[in-house]
Amino acid sequence: MTDHYQLLPEWTQQEAMMLVWPDKNTDWLPWLEHVQQVYLNIIEALNQANTRVVLLVRNNEIKHCLGRLKKSSRVLIVSAQYNDTWIRDYGFLSCATKSGLRPIEFVFNGWGQKFDATQDNKINQNVLSQLCQQPITSIDLVVEGGALEIDQYGTLLSTELCLTNPKRNGDKPIVSYQQDFEKTLGAKHSIILRNGHLEGDDTDGHIDTLVRFTPDNGLVIQSAFNCPDDSHFEGLAALVKECQQTLPIHQIYELPLPHIVNARGERLPASYANFLISNQHILCPIYQQAEDTLALQVMQNAYPDFTIVPINCLPLVQQFGSLHCISMQIPCGILKPEVLHCFANGVCVYE
Repeated sequence: MTDHYQLLPEWTQQEAMMLVWPDKNTDWLPWLEHVQQVYLNIIEALNQANTRVVLLVRNNEIKHCLGRLKKSSRVLIVSAQYNDTWIRDYGFLSCATKSGLRPIEFVFNGWGQKFDATQDNKINQNVLSQLCQQPITSIDLVVEGGALEIDQYGTLLSTELCLTNPKRNGDKPIVSYQQDFEKTLGAKHSIILRNGHLEGDDTDGHIDTLVRFTPDNGLVIQSAFNCPDDSHFEGLAALVKECQQTLPIHQIYELPLPHIVNARGERLPASYANFLISNQHILCPIYQQAEDTLALQVMQNAYPDFTIVPINCLPLVQQFGSLHCISMQIPCGILKPEVLHCFANGVCVYE
């Protein structure tokens, strides 16, 4: 990488959002009708935020998907084969350079070889590259998008538990990660947090379930202040304290923690911090829990200049993830003009 790459914060103006359609061939099958409706709700909310949607769909599911979408929706359907729908972790990232915006990708190996990711790891080069103005730069390092959070000043957050899983990059030391993040993402200060993890989280503690930046030196943190007897209380309290010590000028906004279990009695990693920022709107996950109201109030306080849009994500968390995990933003300047033109007349299938 000869050019200087600077990963863009999520609140950068966006031209589109990437989603991957859940179908009967994915792990969503037991909740498919409800999950597809969540996706349709997200698409409608994004369109209202003036955000187009690039929707990856298996070829044999396109007809069914077209039947579910409003014809006026600004959606570009792109045929693709994939293992799963968590595109936050394998979709390309967008960086600013002196010569314009450039898409980049890391290696994705199923969150430390927990799941097959063979098809997901090929999505960028085989499918998404044809939509982009510039080639997608590949970086030989296993990193998921959900493991990275950055602000406009180049301060980057990640978690030690995730990065030090040896099935990602062996015994790679933290300082080496920090050097790589500086080189590939323009991180001026990489903070690798040691505390915080949600039960049931297959990602080893992705930062997007725990701590998020605001544009004005704020930190939104998934806390457990509302439930001192919860098993997460101590670890998340330690996370809040760690953030206060490492980022002392930042204002802290603590989110309440819901307690949700599935039909098998397993605790689900429901996080209000797994929200999605798009064009002055924030799509905020809610879970039909008593804590939803307070979580939305905290979010409005943390992002006073943004429109907060609640999205019922109780169906999503049944597969141990939420709203941010299923999406990846595309800032303005990445897509080809002819691709953007496809959105002009409602739903379009990319040929």
